[in-house]
Amino acid sequence: MRNTMTSKAFIHNLYENPLNGEAIEALSFDLIEREAKGHGFGAPEWAVVSRMIHASADFSLVESVRFSWDAIESARVALCEGRPIYADSNMIRSGLSLARLRRMNSNYSDEKISCHVADEDVAEAARSTGLPRSLFAIRKAQPTLHNGIAVIGNAPVALLELNRMIMEQGIKPGVVLAMPVGFVHVIESKEELMSLDVPFVAVAGRRGGSALAVSALHALCSLAES
Repeated sequence: MRNTMTSKAFIHNLYENPLNGEAIEALSFDLIEREAKGHGFGAPEWAVVSRMIHASADFSLVESVRFSWDAIESARVALCEGRPIYADSNMIRSGLSLARLRRMNSNYSDEKISCHVADEDVAEAARSTGLPRSLFAIRKAQPTLHNGIAVIGNAPVALLELNRMIMEQGIKPGVVLAMPVGFVHVIESKEELMSLDVPFVAVAGRRGGSALAVSALHALCSLAES
């Protein structure tokens, strides 16, 4: 334990060697590049994975992020055309940057990003059936899912229901970010999605979460912009 009576607070190092936010981010990506040298991703895919590592400080993502062959181009087209976005949590919805999205298409607005988990009719359906809200929430979003962007970072049941709609109803999203986190139905939901003929970026295994999903979509925005 440091002796706080005699030690100088570490923040003084920053005072003496100033770094602004942009410099800190650049240094962070330099460190990521050095530590993940030999990662094996192509440049566009690495732009997404490195942004996800930056959001999580988890280098094991190098081993678990998966891309369909058409993921990057399909995401670019979907974003540039301003297609609707479905988020499986309000945390993702709040975390997505409208400024970034509007650089892709000026028509992006709050109304173009939907999340129905807090809707009263969804809550009532969940109460009456004993099934999770996420199932009824993504079902309610069905009209926007075909050719749209599905961002799933929390609820594996939402991804399972999306998979069913793809398999049974012919829905084909423009791209799916398949990153639910947890222990029940998580691995199965991702493996099933990755077996379908749909553009995707996925995190294999149990890991996932809102931060990874948001960072992946923001990285796809940067790729589309460039």
